[in-house]
Amino acid sequence: MNILKLTFVLTAMALSSVSAIAQKGFKEVKPGEIWPDDKNEHIQAHGGGIIKRGNTYYWFGEDRRKNNLVNTRYVGCYSSKDLVNWKFRGQVFKASTLEGIREGTLILERPKVFYNEKNRKYVMYMHLDSAKYKFARVGVAVSDKVDGEYKFVKSFRPLGLESRDIGQFIDDDGSAYLVFESRPTKGFYIAKLSDDYMDVEKQVAFISAPLEGGAIVHYGGLYYAIGSALTSWNPNPNKYATATSLAGPWSEFKDIAPPETNTYSSQSTMMIKVAGTKGTTVVFMADQWKPKTHWDSRYLWMPLEIGNGKLWLPKPQPWMLNVKTGEWKNSNAKK
Repeated sequence: MNILKLTFVLTAMALSSVSAIAQKGFKEVKPGEIWPDDKNEHIQAHGGGIIKRGNTYYWFGEDRRKNNLVNTRYVGCYSSKDLVNWKFRGQVFKASTLEGIREGTLILERPKVFYNEKNRKYVMYMHLDSAKYKFARVGVAVSDKVDGEYKFVKSFRPLGLESRDIGQFIDDDGSAYLVFESRPTKGFYIAKLSDDYMDVEKQVAFISAPLEGGAIVHYGGLYYAIGSALTSWNPNPNKYATATSLAGPWSEFKDIAPPETNTYSSQSTMMIKVAGTKGTTVVFMADQWKPKTHWDSRYLWMPLEIGNGKLWLPKPQPWMLNVKTGEWKNSNAKK
C-alpha cells in the first residue's frame, strides 16, 4: 500500500471514529468545561435562555465565535431532547446597525425567545445598547419558526425605564414576563408581556436590590428570584429571594453559594424547571465570562437544592439528568 492510500485509509478510520462518538452522544453535563455541539464546536449561546416546544428544548444566546464579522452581533440557536446533547440550528439573528445607536459599537446581550400561542409567533427580546451603555433599551425580533430568521421589529424602554440585563419567566399558567434591570432605580422589574408579546403590559413587581442577571422560577408554591451584583464582567456572590406571589412582597436576599467562591466564578442567566414522572429538578444556568476571549466563555449548569424557601447551589461537578423522570444524579455517585 502506497503512502497516499495509507493516508486515505487512516483519515477514513479517524472520521469513522469521530462519527461514532458523535452518534453515541454525551451522557453528562460538565460545568465549566468546553461544551461541544453536534459539529464538535463549543456552544455559542452565552447569556442565554431556553424554551421547550413539544419534547425539544431550544437554547438561544449570544453567538460570540471568533470568525464573526466585526461590528455584527449574532444570536445562536441550538436544540436538544435531553439538555445535554445540542444541535446547532444556526445564527437566527444578525444585527450590525440599528437606528438610534449613534455612538460606536452595537451591544446585543442576553437574547430570550417566547412562543406566543395566540398568534403562533416566536418573539425574541434582547438587551440593546451603545458602547458606553447609554442606549439601555430592549429590542424585539419575530419569526414564524423557532429556528427561522428573526426579523427586527423595534426597540423601546419597557415601562419608559432604562433596561440593561434582561431575563425571561414563563409561569406555570403560561403567562409570560420580562425581567429587566434598571440602573437609575437601583433594582429590577418584573413586567407582564402584552397579548401579542410585542410590548410590556404592566409592572408586576419592582425588587429594590441593585442586581442584574435576573432569573425566576416557581417551585413548591413559592417564587424564587436570583440576581447578580453590579460588578461588570467580574463574578460575585449571586443571591436569592422568595415570595408567595410575583407581586411580592419579596424576602431579603441571601447567598446561593459560599460567598468566597463568587458563585463558582459564574453569573446567573436563567433557571430551568424540568418536571418529570418521578420528580422535578431546577437547573441553575450561569455563564463563566472570559471578557478578553468571549468565544471561550464557559457555562456553569448545576441542579439546585431548592424547596421550603431555601435555595442552594452545590459545588459544581459532572452530573446526569433524566428529562423524562425529572431526576438527576452526580456522575460519580454510587449506583
